[in-house]
Amino acid sequence: MSQPEAAHYLGIALPRVGMLIANAHLTPAGDPAGRAGVTTVSVEAEKTWRADASIRAKAIRLLKDTINWF
Repeated sequence: MSQPEAAHYLGIALPRVGMLIANAHLTPAGDPAGRAGVTTVSVEAEKTWRADASIRAKAIRLLKDTINWF
């Protein structure tokens, strides 16, 4: 799945897809033409996590992801 398709499917901005890849929440993949994308399995897992995670879990994840950037 392309990164723009993943962003649309998840309902997030395209730069957020890059952040999810950098924090290992989405698995990078490429197509035969060499375009960057993500695996459909990882996008489905992310969508499920977003639907089921509590506000506390989302806050903890945000904190961990922020710390990983430094």
